[in-house]
Amino acid sequence: MNTLRADADVVNFGELDPKTNELLQQGVVAYRTDREKADSLFKQALALTPQELAPYYCLYKIHTYMGSLDYAADVAAQGMKEATRQAGWPNDPTAWPATAEAHDGPARFALYTLKALSFIELKRGRSETAQEYLDILSRADPQGSVGWKVIEELAQGSV
Repeated sequence: MNTLRADADVVNFGELDPKTNELLQQGVVAYRTDREKADSLFKQALALTPQELAPYYCLYKIHTYMGSLDYAADVAAQGMKEATRQAGWPNDPTAWPATAEAHDGPARFALYTLKALSFIELKRGRSETAQEYLDILSRADPQGSVGWKVIEELAQGSV
């Protein structure tokens, strides 16, 4: 196992189980040249620590990039479910607190992942679903702290 990396290759995923972090770091490096290996490493990290949110992020992000949108949406939904559980929020985003204070942690991850799901739904040609998610985000994160306003511009054809 090669654990030597240039600092530029290291992604700060926050406090994680060391083995999970190592798998994610290896996956980030592998993604550049071997997406199947990266996918396998991210899946290993998720299987090792399903309560950690970073593996969900890595998986839905790379699968969105690769065009595996159904899988990306499934993983994002699973990650959002885990994040809402940890945040003490309902699973149903329409029941999330209005103007949720989510500067970090699982609540922010849930908001960020809903933003990602809105983008994935746009790419899947499901603009109505994407808009429903964006409407939820406009209530829960009116300042746009997770960047959902960019996705809204895409949905409206402004970008």
